[in-house]
Amino acid sequence: MNVAPASSHRLGFAVKVLGGGGLPSHDTRRWSSEPHLRHSLGRLHDILDYLARHDIRMYRLPTGLAPYASHPDMPQFHHQVDECAEQLAQAGAVARERGIRLSSHPGQYTVLNSENPATRAAAIAELEVQAALLDAMGLGPEAVVVLHVGGAAGGRDAALDRFVAGFERLSERAQARLVVENDDRSFGLVDVLALAGRTGVRVVWDVLHHRCHDPAGMPAAEALGAALDTWQQAGGVPKVHYSSPRLDVEQRRVKVGRRTETRFVLPQLRAHADLIDPIGFEAFLRGAPAGRSFDIMLEAKAKDLALLALREQLAQRGLVTTSGAIVVPCA
Repeated sequence: MNVAPASSHRLGFAVKVLGGGGLPSHDTRRWSSEPHLRHSLGRLHDILDYLARHDIRMYRLPTGLAPYASHPDMPQFHHQVDECAEQLAQAGAVARERGIRLSSHPGQYTVLNSENPATRAAAIAELEVQAALLDAMGLGPEAVVVLHVGGAAGGRDAALDRFVAGFERLSERAQARLVVENDDRSFGLVDVLALAGRTGVRVVWDVLHHRCHDPAGMPAAEALGAALDTWQQAGGVPKVHYSSPRLDVEQRRVKVGRRTETRFVLPQLRAHADLIDPIGFEAFLRGAPAGRSFDIMLEAKAKDLALLALREQLAQRGLVTTSGAIVVPCA
């Protein structure tokens, strides 16, 4: 009888280190103070040391690692990657030696499919910078730049066409780094899978987004398998995003005439919780396709503290961490 092998899953977190009193992630000074990538890389080395001490082997870099490097009106910041080539290579060597997977995820203002030409140009410039940073570090194909499809103006089909047109304007190295993620409002997994078919871009499946917006009604196991399949040709260990929905009720005091009232605000399903629900996460791991390894970026407000707490809770259930990865035995 054939038995499926165990699977392994590195867990990661994004940008901020909260443990040990906290660590700054990058040079956040305003342009007038002349921030620079060289200062950010010093902070990155501190974070890489922290990750190694805690056996965390996955981390999302801050998008602003090279401050203002893609700003169209600040050319004085545009050459930071070249100016820090040696330091970037050193940081990449440390990450590779320690088996730490790095990635980045430009935010809501990087819209590759915008109807506005200036916004599209800014998105292309930003994606080129992110790809250049990962290339200068000498990182492999699993070091990716994650992006949402963007806006849905003009209808879904037109918006997807604009994304493809924007993708085709990227350099080959930026295209190779770019992966696309389903969102919680406009573009579900079925849409990003269609983009994968048209462009060859890999898909990062966001579990909570899928639960919020799944127009195709695709079961979770099928959705996960379809997203993982997009990584087979380009290489690199697939990754997914996982978060638990916020469940706590917020109290707000508001003025009503001369009185002050307390109002209770219920959280939206798409809001991220501080921690990861260990019961739901264990079920997710055990329900994943047998023997298929993939990495999991935890999008929890408590960052590394949420990861460490989750890992401890999973260990109590028999899912131990080996070399920074949760091992899920075959059923």
